[in-house]
Amino acid sequence: MSIVVTGATGNLGRFVIEGLLEKVPADQITAVVRDTEKAAGFAARGVRIAVADYNTPETFEGVISAGDKVLLISGNEFHLGRVGQHQVVLDAAKTAGAALLAYTSAPGSLTAALADDHRATEEAILASGLPYSLLRNGWYNENYTENLAPVLEHGAVVQAAGEGRIAAATRADYAAAAVAVLTGEGHENTTYELSGDTTFGFAEYAAEVARQSGKEIAYNAVPAEVYTGILTGVGMPEAFATILVGVDESIAKGELAVTTGDLSRLTGRPTTPIAESIAAALKG
Repeated sequence: MSIVVTGATGNLGRFVIEGLLEKVPADQITAVVRDTEKAAGFAARGVRIAVADYNTPETFEGVISAGDKVLLISGNEFHLGRVGQHQVVLDAAKTAGAALLAYTSAPGSLTAALADDHRATEEAILASGLPYSLLRNGWYNENYTENLAPVLEHGAVVQAAGEGRIAAATRADYAAAAVAVLTGEGHENTTYELSGDTTFGFAEYAAEVARQSGKEIAYNAVPAEVYTGILTGVGMPEAFATILVGVDESIAKGELAVTTGDLSRLTGRPTTPIAESIAAALKG
């Protein structure tokens, strides 16, 4: 039995592989990657490396074996049809007779367009008949803390989220939950709504960045169309900007403020507060 992780050198995948290495022998882990150079560090530690691409179905032949547990980390190539990409892995897992397919999805409460591909992928997983675990990951602290440079430069956090709050956690937190599911027992046919233990609003976020950086930082809540213009103005493709603004509109409605406790129960520890992520980013 092997644990197969797609997107293994991505931002989330790296944390998952590291977590697995603490729990199971390296030769029981298969890291699915596109670029072997990025996985050289894992290969040196004994992790099996499989080169495969969501866009080339035949590359997944032989990657998954009967009885394997598979983590399908959702793709980020929005323009290439993510549902079709995910179906490639799902088909390979079903053909092989995988014991479990876990998928990093989106919160059930999220109605923004970002969730559409996730809902469609979930439907395909349920239709496949494979034992599954839907890991509905909430928002990441890093979605904000990795972009502190313009905040510090302009002295402002700009969002179209109004007074909405977010129950976010770190990639490491969500990865630890995936590791718990992949290495534990009794997770077949489960759905976990994963989120931070606590919530924050952007006014609080701006105040915390100000406190830790020693700079004056304000929260500017702007209308959706203004935020779209800001994002496209710095070179973001309009289609992707529209998706992000849609998430902000969902935040304003409270759709990402749901706290279930599933994440901390799976990991056995509290989730990482936003203040801690800000501190790590500022040390950067």
